[in-house]
Amino acid sequence: MAVKLIVFSICKDEAETIAEVLNRIPKKIKGIDTIESLVISDGSTDGTAQIAKKSGATKVIEGNHQKRLAYRFEQAIDTVLSMGADVAVNIDGDLQFAPEDIPKLLNPILHDGADFVAADRFTDSVTGKKRRPKGMPGGKYWANRLGAWIVGSLSQQQFHDVTCGFRAYTRKAMLAININSNYTYTQESFQVLAVKKMNIVAVPIDVKYYAGRKSRVVRSFWQFLFGSAVNILRAFRDYAPLRFFGGLGILLIIPGVLMAGFTVVHWLQTGRLSPYISIGAIGLYLITMAFIVWALGLVADMLDRLLNNQEKILEETKRLKYK
Repeated sequence: MAVKLIVFSICKDEAETIAEVLNRIPKKIKGIDTIESLVISDGSTDGTAQIAKKSGATKVIEGNHQKRLAYRFEQAIDTVLSMGADVAVNIDGDLQFAPEDIPKLLNPILHDGADFVAADRFTDSVTGKKRRPKGMPGGKYWANRLGAWIVGSLSQQQFHDVTCGFRAYTRKAMLAININSNYTYTQESFQVLAVKKMNIVAVPIDVKYYAGRKSRVVRSFWQFLFGSAVNILRAFRDYAPLRFFGGLGILLIIPGVLMAGFTVVHWLQTGRLSPYISIGAIGLYLITMAFIVWALGLVADMLDRLLNNQEKILEETKRLKYK
């Protein structure tokens, strides 16, 4: 069966580099019969879309207004599915990643049955040791490592890099992705695909950080950090409600039991609640709130069953739509 690859790039003012990105996409890859490209401009004002067209992109979508990564990513997934992609690779348009490394991401899909392959910027491809890429700010590095640990813990898997935009997807994975965020898609897609038992593989890939260059898609590091944290928690709440609400309940009931228990012990020893009446009251309040949170968890778990059915219906609808 013929295998069609579409390489897509979501760009914001990448006129200086998008032509080189497109020209360096491998023309032949073993196991791939057709290679096409898609460029989506997210409100670029420097002629990125026009240059992409002149540089031979198979399809170009010129977004006149910036609508952020999450929106453009879903637009890209829908577009590549409509173009008949069996496999898709997402690569940045700024040459941080070498297009020549695309076959490295495809190898686990073509030969090892992977559904989703993500570039790992933090593992040395030679030694296998963790390291901070040259030129990457320390704050950004440790924030990414923390985010990867959190997503891995919540998904009960081990991930090293969950925000890198250099990724490869099978058609199965693309049909399964349903992003609810309005800001970014990177961490949530990991969680969604992990929950759906997809075979996720990480491949060490070299990355270049250019001195003084700021992301044109992500305006603020702190905004990105906060938005990512919210997205991680929301996805955890939606896809693992018993663990999410169970954990919150434990955080409430432990100090509640300690405070209420201390007050009871004091009463048994002295026959009086004072001067610890307020501590006991707060303890009882926390215990009550813990049980309320656990009750919400049970309700959320029932809703999660409905969510799973809705996700299956959505996948089947997309499968029929892009048949």
